[in-house]
Amino acid sequence: MRFPSSIFVSVSLFTAETTAALYLSSTYRSAGDQIWQGLTLLFTLLASVLVQLTLTFIHRDLNRDRPLVLFLHLLQLGPIVRCLEAFCIYGSVGVVEEPYVSITKKKQIPRGGQAEEVERHVGQAEGKLFTHRAAFARTSVIQAFLGSAPQLTLQLYICVLQRGMSVGRGTLMVISLLSIVYGALRCNILAIKIKYEEYEVDISPMAYFSVFMWRGFEIATRVVVLVLFSSVLKLWVLPVVSLNFLAFFFYPWVLFWLSHSPFPENIEKTLSRLGTTVVLCLLTFLYAGINMFCWSAVQLKLSDPDLINKSHNWYRMAVCYTLRFLENALLLSLWYLYKTDFYAYVCAPLLLLQLLVAYAIGIFFMLVFYRFCHPCRRLFSSSMTQGLWDCSMLLCLSCKARPPENRLVGSPEKGLKSPDASREASDHSGYETPNDTTFDLLDDSTYDVPNELAPGVGAETYGAIGYTVAIATHQGSQKP
Repeated sequence: MRFPSSIFVSVSLFTAETTAALYLSSTYRSAGDQIWQGLTLLFTLLASVLVQLTLTFIHRDLNRDRPLVLFLHLLQLGPIVRCLEAFCIYGSVGVVEEPYVSITKKKQIPRGGQAEEVERHVGQAEGKLFTHRAAFARTSVIQAFLGSAPQLTLQLYICVLQRGMSVGRGTLMVISLLSIVYGALRCNILAIKIKYEEYEVDISPMAYFSVFMWRGFEIATRVVVLVLFSSVLKLWVLPVVSLNFLAFFFYPWVLFWLSHSPFPENIEKTLSRLGTTVVLCLLTFLYAGINMFCWSAVQLKLSDPDLINKSHNWYRMAVCYTLRFLENALLLSLWYLYKTDFYAYVCAPLLLLQLLVAYAIGIFFMLVFYRFCHPCRRLFSSSMTQGLWDCSMLLCLSCKARPPENRLVGSPEKGLKSPDASREASDHSGYETPNDTTFDLLDDSTYDVPNELAPGVGAETYGAIGYTVAIATHQGSQKP
């Protein structure tokens, strides 16, 4: 049984960030900054309350007679109690003999041959420890993107306004950044284990390093861009943030409405339809909070029984990162145009270039992870490189297939009509475009796209080219 190190890291970050935030809020109170004090406490307590509720919901404490544990959760000490309980379970393994409660079958990732199933006996203590790990993995994500990310943005904004950084504020910012990156890392690992739950997944240290660097550059760049933009265009911050948040909040609901699937009822048997709706809204709220700062590795799919999209959609990832890069570039450009003398001590062009390069470095580490370090890369139905190439080729084909405005379709006065074009159209009139060359970014399915063009697409393109050449030849013969 593995040592519960992930639980220890989660609780350490939670305790350190809460302590640093309480200390910093006391310094704000001493300085008379009641607004900064209130916002600092708000982000800290909001994340803490959500963490307590998540732990209580996962461990089903409301249906068990554990009043002391519930009382400690009310005191916001739930993570510490759960951590101690997990370490007690880990220490009791091997001391007391226990019967096996289940036998699990996991497939090993194939290395050239077929996957082999391996049976493993899971004891009662190991099952409880697995529940603790799963609970803290989810609370780390909640703490990161609903508490640490707004906290880091707020403290960096205060540093920009005051042109200085105190020891307490700097400490809180470092802890918050580590908490966000760790939460994003846990989100990536959680997505891998959900998508490949039938396999025994072993994540290498190089995979941890690449994800850590990927998420670190991506999130740090995003926070700095938002802070710089908000410091010069304060009135436009709320529309930009609201548009981002609402778009990602309603996106899973729009896909669910388009799929015409029944309302999910299997989340929790004890929940009513209203309770299920509240849980789904909280999930989409967390999903929107993640996508505000980085791309979410766990993609929601409300029409699926597990509520998770288990397929790799390279097109969605490519479109998401392209739009986010353009958005960051646009926000930085607006900051550069409307910056005041307040930023006279900063080399603005160099800072703008550094932020864009930092975001590109994050994308580079993402490509390294999926190409070389992903533990299940042998199970990908399609290559990431081929998927991104097909996406770029799709954009090129859509641009080429669009008819020019000055294309000559026919002249009723002269009655011009190319016989070559007519022959091409009649030869290929029976072709239809197959379904596997149709790409829909709203669809969660992935397709294996052949290297050659579909017959219908090629016929249409070559027919248009032949027709244009025939018209140009006819017009050339008409000239004196």
